[in-house]
Amino acid sequence: MKILDGKKIAEKILENLRREIKKSNLKLGLAIIQVRENPVSEIFIKQKKKACEQVGINFKLYKFERKISQKRLKDEMKKIVKNPKNSGIIVQLPLPRHIVADEILNLIPFQKDIDVLSKESLGKFYQGTLPISPPVVGAVSHLLKNYKIKIQGKNIVLVGAGKLVGLPLTLWILKEKGNLTVVNELTPDISSFTEKADILISGVGKPNLIKGKIIKKGAIVIDCGSGYKKGKLLGDVDFKSVSKKASYITPVPGGIGPLTVACLIENLIRLNI
Repeated sequence: MKILDGKKIAEKILENLRREIKKSNLKLGLAIIQVRENPVSEIFIKQKKKACEQVGINFKLYKFERKISQKRLKDEMKKIVKNPKNSGIIVQLPLPRHIVADEILNLIPFQKDIDVLSKESLGKFYQGTLPISPPVVGAVSHLLKNYKIKIQGKNIVLVGAGKLVGLPLTLWILKEKGNLTVVNELTPDISSFTEKADILISGVGKPNLIKGKIIKKGAIVIDCGSGYKKGKLLGDVDFKSVSKKASYITPVPGGIGPLTVACLIENLIRLNI
């Protein structure tokens, strides 16, 4: 079993980006909008702030109370979007239930949408006309390329079809000619699919969902999920049992998470050069 070290790759990416920013004398700013406090969100916000400081990007966190109205949040978003100091904008998900997330995300123009979550950005991505990729796509792509793992012709099972992970990875894997199966919470028995996967990718956010008994020996396992349990950040994959059967596996933390943050910063730069 070999560890897919996303943190190590992310450090290399950030160092190259730092040099590019310095060479091009770029003055960039990342704005993050946070409406509700969440243990996992707090971790990722800190990672993004640290990455910005590392490469020389101004970081600004806009925090709003949980009970903020839809109208007021939209009004505040419009101000943030218009601020020329905010080169890239991220809405930290999840938002409170009373907020219609798509209405907020769609206020971000694709030139500042480094998370690729607005209707405009997603449309361009699906059409192949967006100059950047969703961060999770960039992260998985960097990881596989670094370890010389090809997906063409492989049986790939994607657990979860959410907007942040499942949907963008589905399109990318199909474009890369992988043999893809997507399972979700309504799939009666996911093990009948996961046991046949050459590459298994999970992005549900349910700690220890994937056990060693439901993967085949020698599988490549990529954990894109993140949850918080008993004060600890956990992925979808039960690392202890799965690592005994997998040929490659990503850890949590230190796998896809740091790479996703690095790809966010990469997107910010690509949209501003």
